[in-house]
Amino acid sequence: MSDIHSAAKPLYDMEKTSDFLVCIDSDGCVFDTMEVKHKECFTPNIINHWNLQAISKYAREASEYVNLYSKDRGLNRFPALIKVIDLLSERPEAIKRGFKAPNIDSLREWVKIETKLGDPALRAYIQKHPDDEILAQTLRWTEGVNKSVAEIVRGVPPFPFVVESFEKMQDKADIIVVSATPHEALVREWEEHDIAKYVKVISGQEMGTKKECIAIAKEKGYAPDRVLMIGDAPGDYKSARANNALFFPINPGAEDESWQLFFEEALDRFFAGSYAGEYEKKLIEKFDSLLPDTPPWKK
Repeated sequence: MSDIHSAAKPLYDMEKTSDFLVCIDSDGCVFDTMEVKHKECFTPNIINHWNLQAISKYAREASEYVNLYSKDRGLNRFPALIKVIDLLSERPEAIKRGFKAPNIDSLREWVKIETKLGDPALRAYIQKHPDDEILAQTLRWTEGVNKSVAEIVRGVPPFPFVVESFEKMQDKADIIVVSATPHEALVREWEEHDIAKYVKVISGQEMGTKKECIAIAKEKGYAPDRVLMIGDAPGDYKSARANNALFFPINPGAEDESWQLFFEEALDRFFAGSYAGEYEKKLIEKFDSLLPDTPPWKK
């Protein structure tokens, strides 16, 4: 089996047992973990491993903007890191304090050519480029993030109406997790709260992009109007649309209300074939209005 297929083997091996396919993101969608992960794990490790102590205030603002409060919310950690460094490189306040952006061209190149943006792929790439300090620094950073997540993130249950929604759809739909989070962390969180039993496959960043994972699952033979992606980030919506799938938004800041709407109304519409069209369009328009595409300090 090729490397491309081996990482995503559980998805390729999945058997279609229902007419409907529901793909669900994890962080910020099923679990209220986005804030704790980025504010307590990702951002402190960015400041530490990239030596941004002198501009920690601006580093924190950039990191939280990219990962939580912008249309880049939910982006894979490696391209998100590049965006944070790029934002800092053009911020006058950071430059005045002596910040000089590191030359991260090798990281940019790896992100551009690698589809499975995870630690295993980075380690394999570093073996071929052992003298590249930026890639080594990136690996130390991402391993630091994972260590912090394992130590800090626990006891965060699913949003209200998540479990009820799983119970309602488990007999009518094949359910898979589609996330940019490392597989190990996903399994740990889903098993901690006893909801892994509802899903056929847990696909993390090592299996490919969300777009690729949805495509592999969809190849089992689901009709386009019977494939739904549930997510809290614009990237989730784009991944769904790239596969001609439907999308249900979990609105940042209104997650409880979103899941209640899904449980009480939207899921029934999806199964009845009346979700697509004007109903979905209004939900997506509301969702699209919630996250900006320009940092507040640029306005």
